[in-house]
Amino acid sequence: MKRAHDKQLGDIRLEDVIEKRRLDQALNAKEFAVSAGVSYSTARAWFRLPGFPVFRGVVFWQDFVQWRTNKDGRNPVEPPLPSSNNAAPLSPSSLPPRAQRILLEAASA
Repeated sequence: MKRAHDKQLGDIRLEDVIEKRRLDQALNAKEFAVSAGVSYSTARAWFRLPGFPVFRGVVFWQDFVQWRTNKDGRNPVEPPLPSSNNAAPLSPSSLPPRAQRILLEAASA
């Protein structure tokens, strides 16, 4: 589905999403959809895939690129991330790389 016809993405500006990617900021599902050039429903489906690098409803673009590269077989596939329904506490090693760095930086501050 083209972005122009996706009512869910009508208020998301490509320029704003590009700037967030440049600043290495997290993207929500709508922003991610615009950035990846997919429909909102496709982005939401990807956010639910086992191993997709979503963390608390957002994804960092570089984590997505790494995930996609691994899926393409260019690098060894990493083990899937735990389900958000999992009651066990999250360990930093189970998070996408950017989320790990943020937690480590917060702990050292």
